[in-house]
Amino acid sequence: MERLSIRHKENVFLVWLLLLLGFLVSAATAQQVSPTQAQVKAVDAIGMTVSDIDRAVDFYSNVLSFQKISDVEVWGTDYEHLQGIFGLRMRVVRMGLGDEFIELTEYLTPKGRTIPADFRSNDRCFQHIAIVVSDMDKAYQHLRKNKVQHASTGPQRIPDWNKAAAGIMAFYFRDPDGHHLEIIYFPPGKGNPKWQGQGDKLFLGIDHTAIVVGDTETSLKFYRDSLGMKVAGESENYGTEQEHLNNVFGARLRITAV
Repeated sequence: MERLSIRHKENVFLVWLLLLLGFLVSAATAQQVSPTQAQVKAVDAIGMTVSDIDRAVDFYSNVLSFQKISDVEVWGTDYEHLQGIFGLRMRVVRMGLGDEFIELTEYLTPKGRTIPADFRSNDRCFQHIAIVVSDMDKAYQHLRKNKVQHASTGPQRIPDWNKAAAGIMAFYFRDPDGHHLEIIYFPPGKGNPKWQGQGDKLFLGIDHTAIVVGDTETSLKFYRDSLGMKVAGESENYGTEQEHLNNVFGARLRITAV
C-alpha cells in the first residue's frame, strides 16, 4: 500500500437518469456546449464508500470476478478540503472488470453513517452499477450460492412490447454494505456488441451506472448542458417485471441514457 499526493399517490418512480458514463458511450460528446462550460470526456471509475475494505475487496473479487488494480492510503489537508471532511484518512482500492473500473473507499477516520435499512430503489440517493453477464441463470445461481441479499424478487426479463429492451434480463442485489448492484444479460442484437462472444467468462464488465433524479429536465440541464454529455436514448419502463425488478409496487420509470 502506498500514499498518493493530491492532484407521482402510488409507489411510482418519478424519473431515473441512466448514466452510461463512458461505458456504453465511451466518450460523452458535447451538445451545444459553450467554450466556457465544462465538457466531460469520459468517466474514469465509479466510486463507493465501504465500511470494511478488506471484506468489500473479497466480495467484489471472489464473487464478481473483479481484479485489484491498486491499494493506497491518503490523508492530509488537501484531501480534507477536497472531500469537505476534517481529519479524514482513507484507504482506496481500485478494481477492474473488463475495461471498466470501480473505486472502493473506506474512511479509516472519521467513520460515516450506514445506508438506511429502509432504503429502496425509488429513493433519490439510489445508485447502482450494472454488471454484464454472459448467462443470467448461471450468474443468479452463483450469487445464490454466495448468499447475496436480494433487492429484486428474482431475475426479470424485459417484455417483448418494449421493443428497445425486449429480452434483456436483469436482477438487483446488494453488496455487504447494502449498495445496490445489478447483473444484466443482453441477448444477441441488444446492448453494446462488445458484450457478445466473450468466451466462457461469466462476469464481463460494467455496462452503466444509474441514479434516481427528481426531475429529468432539471438534471439534463446539468449533465447535458453544463457537463456536455449527450442524450443517447430514452424509454419508459413499467409493468410487473419492472415492479419486481425494483421491488417497488407501481413502479414506472422514465429512463434517460446520457
